[in-house]
Amino acid sequence: MSALHVVFEVAGAEYALPASEVLAMESYTGATVVPGAAPYVAGLVQIRGRVVPVVDLRVRFGMTPKEVDLDSRVVVTQLGERTVALLVDRARRVVDVPADSFRPPPDIVVEQAAGFVVAVARLEDRLLMRLDLAKVIGEVDHGE
Repeated sequence: MSALHVVFEVAGAEYALPASEVLAMESYTGATVVPGAAPYVAGLVQIRGRVVPVVDLRVRFGMTPKEVDLDSRVVVTQLGERTVALLVDRARRVVDVPADSFRPPPDIVVEQAAGFVVAVARLEDRLLMRLDLAKVIGEVDHGE
């Protein structure tokens, strides 16, 4: 058995989320800054008539932000009632990943990744890290 995953890049590493948690992938040109928001909240964007907070995954992962370019995308996610866009360096693939491909990440990854990475899969010559969406967006106030 396998499951569709949306694959995206942040700082050269490939991450995945189950397609069931992803509403859309959109181009990103910038967001309206929200005063007092957490440093990793890039701001708010309007997507298909909804106002959605944007989490910059580079900042959320403790990396330096990147200038927005033509490859910049937001992966619009849904978790329960919460809709959050994840700002990523590049996103354009949906991949069918065999269920048994994902394994628990090595202990050092668990410690260093603050619990964001819940599983790792080897796909051909690539490594995919599956994110815990609840953990990544858990502290975001969605304002709805």
